[in-house]
Amino acid sequence: MTQEHIAHPRAAAGAALLPVVPEWVASPTYDRSQVTASIVHFGVGGFHRSHEAVYLDTLMNQGQALEWGICGVGVLPHDRRIIDTLDAQRGLYTVVVKHPDGKWSAQVVGSIVEVVFAPADPGYVVDRLADDRTRIVSMTITEGGYLVNQETGEFDAGDPGIQQDLAPGAVPHTVFGYVVAALARRRDQGRAPFTVMSCDNLPDNGDVAKRMICAFARLKDPGLADWMEANVAFPNSMVDRITPVTTEQDIERLTDQFGVTDLWPVVCEPFSQWVLEDRFTQGRPPFEDAGVQLVEDVVPYELMKLRLLNASHQALCYLGYLAGHTYAHEVCQDPLFVRMLATFMEQEASPTLQPVPGVDLADYRRQLLERFANPEIRDPLTRLCAESSDRIPQWLVPVIRHNLRTGGAIDVSALVVASWARYAEGLDERGRPIDVVDRRREAVTAAAARRHEDPLAFIRDRDLFGDLADDERFTAAYTKALTGLHEKGAVATTQAVLDA
Repeated sequence: MTQEHIAHPRAAAGAALLPVVPEWVASPTYDRSQVTASIVHFGVGGFHRSHEAVYLDTLMNQGQALEWGICGVGVLPHDRRIIDTLDAQRGLYTVVVKHPDGKWSAQVVGSIVEVVFAPADPGYVVDRLADDRTRIVSMTITEGGYLVNQETGEFDAGDPGIQQDLAPGAVPHTVFGYVVAALARRRDQGRAPFTVMSCDNLPDNGDVAKRMICAFARLKDPGLADWMEANVAFPNSMVDRITPVTTEQDIERLTDQFGVTDLWPVVCEPFSQWVLEDRFTQGRPPFEDAGVQLVEDVVPYELMKLRLLNASHQALCYLGYLAGHTYAHEVCQDPLFVRMLATFMEQEASPTLQPVPGVDLADYRRQLLERFANPEIRDPLTRLCAESSDRIPQWLVPVIRHNLRTGGAIDVSALVVASWARYAEGLDERGRPIDVVDRRREAVTAAAARRHEDPLAFIRDRDLFGDLADDERFTAAYTKALTGLHEKGAVATTQAVLDA
């Protein structure tokens, strides 16, 4: 199938619909009409636009990788807004980097040259994936999007969207449905598969993507699953850039300070890192020329990031919120919570890590605290507190298990779990309601509410915590922390845990 045969009205390679971009704002130096989209990306949210798309834009501005443009695809109902916005702007958007000293820098990024809202044209999306031009399918679909049963590690086929996709002759509804339908067509036509590249915050994200997508495929066509397992590359990666939600104030300042009117810019910190396993079925862009670390083994880097950065975000968000803070930088400018984070990272998380080539962990920990304290980022604690059911089991529970097994420290980790339980009760320390955002909201809030009848009710959920409720050492630390949070509050309880 040729490019002309599947031309789509949302192709975005033409002139910008952004108003005039002043000459002092960096913008694409390449001819976007010459960019071919051979990467299809699912989940065109803020992180993708501050990370992968920026790396590719960097290459294009160097005169490279014009054949590696991005076709962005939205699958979920709430994706329609970002797809429509990017479509109106011909795929262009602004990345605003917020520096700790209060200065902002801005650049217009042009690597996304096509956007599609999948529910409006599912057939086109399958055609686009199956087309020979598509060589990489990347994704940021959140930790929960991989449908991993946290207790068994197996694929959760009970998801309603998956059930729809398993019906004979079904039109795809999910990312898994689209990917597998396209790979089936490529196999049937004797054509090579694309690479599936996860960019989500999961341990072994490529391996997880392979197991879950192939498990879904096996339910539809065992032979297809065998072919995928033998022929499709799923490289692991570690991705890192703090990218909070863009606010109306951000949009207004972008216009006032830079003269750029952008309906949905991205705001982020200066730091960016991408460590990627060099394993692709049909080639890749020269990522290393844009600063990506291409390695044979991503695991040491990803564990470092997940257990130091991501787990620390969970450590600060519930306690900080309960203590009355609104943003991450406020928590990280409070000496008590800085001490708590430093203790967690040094004494509980770092001992669980493998040696990380070329990284001084003490420097990395100090850098994290500096990044968290950046006052310009204004990362809302509510964002960090959201979807904890997908985060705590992946980022913190492995730290706890390792330290229980080796006799290591667990008190701060137990405090963090207790603070999640306290947060999930839905009222803060002043009695104000908390909007608990979680795909398992009903289950976690109900468990948190049973504290009086069963102090361990919250951690008895084996899908989240496995058998931690059976470990006397952990349950003693957890119940002590939870009692303290109710009787003394987050600040006094944190102080007591650190002084014990």
